[in-house]
Amino acid sequence: MSVQTVFSGGRFEIIGSYARGKRVGPYVFISGTTAINEQNEVHAPGDAYEQSIFIFQRIEKALAELGAEMKHVVRTTAFLSDMQGGVMGFVKAHGEVFKGINPASTGVEAGLTRPGMMVEIQVDAIIHDDDGKLLDA
Repeated sequence: MSVQTVFSGGRFEIIGSYARGKRVGPYVFISGTTAINEQNEVHAPGDAYEQSIFIFQRIEKALAELGAEMKHVVRTTAFLSDMQGGVMGFVKAHGEVFKGINPASTGVEAGLTRPGMMVEIQVDAIIHDDDGKLLDA
């Protein structure tokens, strides 16, 4: 099986020795991803919907670098700083991004690293064809 790794250049990736994404054969894992923009600022502070959309765009880019697409995502996990205040924004964004794909999904409340940061999302994907046959690099 082939192994591929991608990095986004985040400081925690360097300090913590982890990757943005890892592919082993047809299995792809994207690390928890937050709404930090290129200026190292929180995108749309306090807005779980806008942050979720921004994060899904970052995740889509990482998946593409590993030869996967959003249609291959089989599980999402969202960590929300305020479940009551942020879950609907996350759910709305998830519904727009994954309409017709319907991955398994879990949301949990968790402390996040910066004020205004509402959501962190990780995904797991399996690269397969339309019939479910696994595809390796």
